[in-house]
Amino acid sequence: MFLQLHKSVPHDKCGVCGISDHPEAAKLTYFSLYALQHRGQKGAGLISHNGNRTMAYKGVGLVPEIFTEENLLSLKGDTALGHVLGTDSENVSMADIQPFTASHRGRAISVAHNGSITNIQALQNEIAMDGAIFHSGIDSEVVVHLLARCGDLSLDAALLSVFTGIKGAFSMLLMVDDTLIAVRDPHGFRPLCLGRLPEGGYVVASETCALDLIEAQYLREIEPGEILMIDADGPRSVYLTRAHSRFCVFEQVYFARPDSTIFGIDVYQSRKRMGEALARECRVDADMVIPFPDSGTFAALGYAQATRIPFEMGLIRNHYIGRTFLPSARTDRDLAVRVKLNPVRSLLHGKRVVIVDDSAISGATVASKVRALRKAGALGVHLLVSCPPIRFPCDYGIHFPASDKLLATGKSADRIRDELGLDTLHYLSLEGLLMAAGGGESSYCTACMDSNSPLAHGTEMA
Repeated sequence: MFLQLHKSVPHDKCGVCGISDHPEAAKLTYFSLYALQHRGQKGAGLISHNGNRTMAYKGVGLVPEIFTEENLLSLKGDTALGHVLGTDSENVSMADIQPFTASHRGRAISVAHNGSITNIQALQNEIAMDGAIFHSGIDSEVVVHLLARCGDLSLDAALLSVFTGIKGAFSMLLMVDDTLIAVRDPHGFRPLCLGRLPEGGYVVASETCALDLIEAQYLREIEPGEILMIDADGPRSVYLTRAHSRFCVFEQVYFARPDSTIFGIDVYQSRKRMGEALARECRVDADMVIPFPDSGTFAALGYAQATRIPFEMGLIRNHYIGRTFLPSARTDRDLAVRVKLNPVRSLLHGKRVVIVDDSAISGATVASKVRALRKAGALGVHLLVSCPPIRFPCDYGIHFPASDKLLATGKSADRIRDELGLDTLHYLSLEGLLMAAGGGESSYCTACMDSNSPLAHGTEMA
């Protein structure tokens, strides 16, 4: 019997953070989740362990909407684990908000996950055959069930046994009683880093910006294939079989915060280099360079500096949109765009404008932005995109629409240019992107751009 247990909602973009050996672990994890809010805005959860019991608090919405001083004070203990959830689903179940927690033989096991387990259905079927009951739709619940089956093994041996059988992209944090555990898949698709707190103790988080907020010293990345355990005796590591690195290049293009260091690369400078690469590939005779804020800002700055065309903020973003507005406005795409972005008409009127966007995924959204610029009086609209066309959905934890909903699927750049009413459309070449990102083709996963899936034909070992 095969059970259809897997859901698509919970394994989209997410952020994780854990604190070990600090008396205010929950409070510091809360602030770290604040810094990781860009990785997920639909829900958040936080758990702590005080040596005897595990306490949890979670909710739907943004981090400051969920947690209060009172419930943070109730999360006692020196070890804490947090998660922010990102998904395009309108309905988020409380059962699918991580961390997921269960107990087995008196031991509390909690898990928070960023990524996507690609053999999830096979694992769920295997576990269900043993009579296991699933309580959520999240990928990482299978980790708890698999660990429970290894009750007679040491923690090190159990973790190696469990994660050897898990395939896909995962930067995962676990808490087994008061031991904090960080696991990164052998390819290293998703980021995960380790820091040291000023007062002692350790922090593990999806991005370095979370370390900066709580003034933790960045130590290093969790290595691909590493299982790091932190307890009262300090950190120790065991390793899965290492595979060729396949870092997600879209983290560099769009997803990571620009003040983070990802895969050992400064994101701010990487995005500026993408703009410089665009300048080498496509020079446009224009009066100004403007970004589609906020993610296109840094590539636009790089392009403007390389071409010496003035950089302007021709579109102003509204940062105070309520969470309930956009879903109700989806029947009017132009209205939804106008609420988010408004053109500076006095600046744009009669001007030839270069717009720099990070990815141009949705045709309807890009078309609405172009129409707004035309209505503001722009004489020429030239769109430059700081990555190659996104033509394929992601199997490894970044949410993209289905292929038939992606702007570039099955279309040439000329056709897209004409459909959008542009004077120029240029996508950064894959070679230019990889050079700007700081790695070669062998370092990054580019499956959303070229369909070259690292796991399509099994795992490549180093």
